[in-house]
Amino acid sequence: MTTAPQPLKERRPVLKLADIQRRYSDAAGGLTVLDDASLEIFPGEMVAMVAPSGAGKSTLLQIAGLLERPDGGEVYIAGRAASRLPDSDRTALRRLFIGFVYQFHHLLPEFSAMENVMLPQLIRGIGRHEAAARSMQLLAYMRVKDRATHRPSEMSGGEQQRVAIARAVANGPRLLLADEPTGNLDPQTAALVFDGLMRLVRASKLSCLIATHNHDLAARMDRAITLSGGKVVELRRQPSLVAEAAAGHVQPPPAAAEGGER
Repeated sequence: MTTAPQPLKERRPVLKLADIQRRYSDAAGGLTVLDDASLEIFPGEMVAMVAPSGAGKSTLLQIAGLLERPDGGEVYIAGRAASRLPDSDRTALRRLFIGFVYQFHHLLPEFSAMENVMLPQLIRGIGRHEAAARSMQLLAYMRVKDRATHRPSEMSGGEQQRVAIARAVANGPRLLLADEPTGNLDPQTAALVFDGLMRLVRASKLSCLIATHNHDLAARMDRAITLSGGKVVELRRQPSLVAEAAAGHVQPPPAAAEGGER
């Protein structure tokens, strides 16, 4: 007898941000970027983060990826509180659980596509033969296997980004954080790259948080959020709200809603 899949909300979130605060000091006295920002992302979820420049998208991704510490609140990775861990433990969590994709591919120019995907595996201690085999599987999955021996300069922008995605998941992370992964690509190429990413997420049950200005891609994800007034605002995949969020027209939730249903 086949067991029914467990409802998404009954699973433990892979990423949980609880009342995150981040403030930067400057000559004018300081700037609050995140103010009690909270978010949960569950296994297999693709969440779009759509907000105007300067709203705090990159800061939230940096904190979620354990690259920056919040001033307040807590970051949970697979249920483990990580904000106050020593740097060595945060690095270990990041290596085991988190993959990153950026707007620029950041592939090492002197290495081939296969070698770029192998490198994080070798750093983790995986043998060369096993790392090479997995790299080829991932490149094939992202439909760039025929570029395995090519260096980044010999590949198109879309091919470079697909290799970067393969590299990001090479060690089997549970959470993928992407900052404008298709921002430098034309619409057709962006759609191809996103298709590969979506196949990968669905097949591996990755949790994925993607910052994007692309409304069409955001509408294809499971849900969309924005940042307004330093808080995370759920958009519930309403296309009109996604467009408003990109322009910065979505207001934060009223203070009276704090502690209620999310």
